[in-house]
Amino acid sequence: MSIKPMIRNNICLNAHPAGCAASVLNQIEYVKKNMSKDTNSPKLVLVVGCSIGYGLASRISAGFGYGAATVGLSFENEPSEKRSGTPGYYNNETFDKEAEKSGLVSITLNGDAFSNEMKVKTAEAVKQAAEKAGIPAKIDLFVYSIASPVRTDPKDGVMYKSVIKPIGSGISGESLNMMDGTFGSFSIDPATDEEISNTVKVMGGEDWELWMDALDGKGLFSPQTRTVAYTYIGPESSWAIYKNGTIGKAKEDLERAGRDINNKFTNQNKIAGAWVSVNKALVTRSSSVIPSIPLYLTCLFKIMKEMNLHEGCIEQIVRLYKDRLYSPDGKVAVDSENRIRIDDWEMRDDVQKAVAEKMKSTNTENVYQVTDINGVKHDFLEVHGFDVAGVDYDKEV
Repeated sequence: MSIKPMIRNNICLNAHPAGCAASVLNQIEYVKKNMSKDTNSPKLVLVVGCSIGYGLASRISAGFGYGAATVGLSFENEPSEKRSGTPGYYNNETFDKEAEKSGLVSITLNGDAFSNEMKVKTAEAVKQAAEKAGIPAKIDLFVYSIASPVRTDPKDGVMYKSVIKPIGSGISGESLNMMDGTFGSFSIDPATDEEISNTVKVMGGEDWELWMDALDGKGLFSPQTRTVAYTYIGPESSWAIYKNGTIGKAKEDLERAGRDINNKFTNQNKIAGAWVSVNKALVTRSSSVIPSIPLYLTCLFKIMKEMNLHEGCIEQIVRLYKDRLYSPDGKVAVDSENRIRIDDWEMRDDVQKAVAEKMKSTNTENVYQVTDINGVKHDFLEVHGFDVAGVDYDKEV
């Protein structure tokens, strides 16, 4: 069959295997050109949430940039005769194939990262990867990059669902359909206390802590181990739905977990440190459905490309590794809250001022002229393996 994108309300329901593969290969080539192995490079890396976006970029950079043995875990749907697999399924498949070609050790697991069972299986996979690579079974870098709308708590078996809502009072405004450039309105009621609690349960830092305990219990840490999780803050214009909303509460808990991990592990010299990295706004499967974010992205991309500051996932993670986690002087630069800031270019005053002005003046008539809606649309499609240069989308798959 030939596969065309199936899109509903800024959600793509399918993926193209050849396009996903080509996108992964492009990221691998970027990493090979912009990173190099040295004495401080990590040799054994675990990425939980490895299949897409920042998690995928983290694994590609570790493997093909530093030559590390990598273990990746994600929860993917395999393809069937009637429907495609998830994008992450094809991304993982391509990563493993290319790693084998390059002589890199790679083990990929498919399962629920929130479960105790997968934590045990992953710990065993880390030991297997170390044995294959002929290195000690000590994780140098643990990347926690889970983005899931639901979580089943292993303690009580209850499934918790997250929501994207404001807190305290409802909000309304304009939303941009990035597929056709039309504007619509949205209105969202405030979250209930239960919805806030559930969102923190799903997207907060509790599971990161459980992973740390599970891996430590298997003796997989050393004083050189570093761990990082990802977050986003964004401009004040998005705070009602993001930073001050349910997602923001969950991200506050993620930062709380980072502090607690440091108190528990770093202060006892069990690991080198735990950090939360604040990353740049990008087109992801999650951000595409947050009201007001598509308009911000189209304006942000336009300004940052004009200033030669724009980065995608792979460029962001390469800079995170080279300039922060594994900087030449060995120090990890952080802000006053101990956060790594690779959103620093996005949040520059001149960038934010220009973006704010552009958002005010953008409408249906001029959106294609004054914003980078085509670039945002391309990135959205590329996440799912579509609109990738060099791929014949009429070819039977």
